[in-house]
Amino acid sequence: MRRIFIIRHGNTFASSAEACRIGAGTDIPLVESGCVQADRLGQYFAARALPVRCLHSSPLLRAQETANRIAAAMGVPVGGPLPWLNEIDHGPDEGRPETEVLARLGPEALTAWDEQAIAPDGWKVDAEARIVAWKSWFAQWDEGAELLVTSNGAARFALLALGLPLVSLKLRTGAFGELAIDSKGRPDLVRWDERP
Repeated sequence: MRRIFIIRHGNTFASSAEACRIGAGTDIPLVESGCVQADRLGQYFAARALPVRCLHSSPLLRAQETANRIAAAMGVPVGGPLPWLNEIDHGPDEGRPETEVLARLGPEALTAWDEQAIAPDGWKVDAEARIVAWKSWFAQWDEGAELLVTSNGAARFALLALGLPLVSLKLRTGAFGELAIDSKGRPDLVRWDERP
């Protein structure tokens, strides 16, 4: 059985700070609570003694820090970053507070993004290329567990690539999803948006 864990990086804003929409153009580190989330993920996976085949992250600092903390807890190496795991480009909304993004786009546009991966006006997503990259990854076969640390914008396309029934596509910071793929390539969504 092949198990693929899609993990979202930890927090990049303190709870007292105003959250902003950040994407590929903003490379910021984890804050203290994000480090705690990453350590909790590491403890969770280490306790399961998974036969880890690989651990990769996106090129962004927040994803790499999360992956490094998980790797330290599990005693496994981190492979090189995978560019196709990178966050999307939020265009005119990059770095803007969520209240401003909501006012510009409206709640319907953000709901369509979270539930169907329909990119709001001005965002650069390249959904087709992302789906192709996920499909290519899923087409490989090898027993064991794979941990992929990425962002909310990139993670959602894994579900679309497999054609799985849509749940909310949103993945919270410090949360993960698990996919199981059998030897015949049949996927199963085991869980989504779970925090340890």
